[in-house]
Amino acid sequence: MVEICCGSFYDALMAYKGGAKRIELNSSLNLGGLTPSIGTLEIVKEKCNGIKIVSMVRPRGAGFCYCDEDFYVMERDCKELLKNGSDGIVFGCLNSDFTLDIYKNEKLIDLIHQYNGEAVFHRAFDCVQNPYETIEKLIDMGVDRILTSGLKEKAYDGRFLIKELQQKYGDDIEILAGSGINSNNAKEIMEFTGISQVHSSCKEWICDNTTKSENVSYAFGVGEYEMCYDAVSEKLVSELLKSLGEF
Repeated sequence: MVEICCGSFYDALMAYKGGAKRIELNSSLNLGGLTPSIGTLEIVKEKCNGIKIVSMVRPRGAGFCYCDEDFYVMERDCKELLKNGSDGIVFGCLNSDFTLDIYKNEKLIDLIHQYNGEAVFHRAFDCVQNPYETIEKLIDMGVDRILTSGLKEKAYDGRFLIKELQQKYGDDIEILAGSGINSNNAKEIMEFTGISQVHSSCKEWICDNTTKSENVSYAFGVGEYEMCYDAVSEKLVSELLKSLGEF
């Protein structure tokens, strides 16, 4: 399974045309991915027939330690996304000491499973101090899948931990590797770790000349990409899938 990280309907359509079977639907990928709109979800379901959609529930950027006000919104968004056809929810709640917020995570997991959705714990996992204790707790709580880079910036660098987690816990929970995965390294990572799923952004940069005027800038890209926004490339999705054709 190749999962493509999407931040818009355009991204989802490119992933679909490139042959992806599952997407993680977000908004604001420049902030690490936030909750998508219901309208975006509905249009993706209409135009990308049959593709599996797991939706991010994350109310803000930065970390994963949420106040009660944040969590009220997360619960409502989770329910509305599931009611409108999301196949699963991607989430993750931590305490300020980098441990799992058991109460908040359990509430979301229970809600997701009420709608027969997949409960996917995202890369908040890569911030914890003890990955073994954490994954065992997530298994006990009923999480279906974990997205991880092996507690490193890139999944290739974390491949040794990913392999260990797969060997120890792969029969009890799905391990999805993400961060820095592309057509050049996906097969190697999967063969080395024994996982059967990867997560990739397949990103390209598209220029928008209105990003910056003489006195005002809305840029988030830097250097040669200052006038650009990032988007999924149909070509890169296709190349990634082809690189795994014999896997």
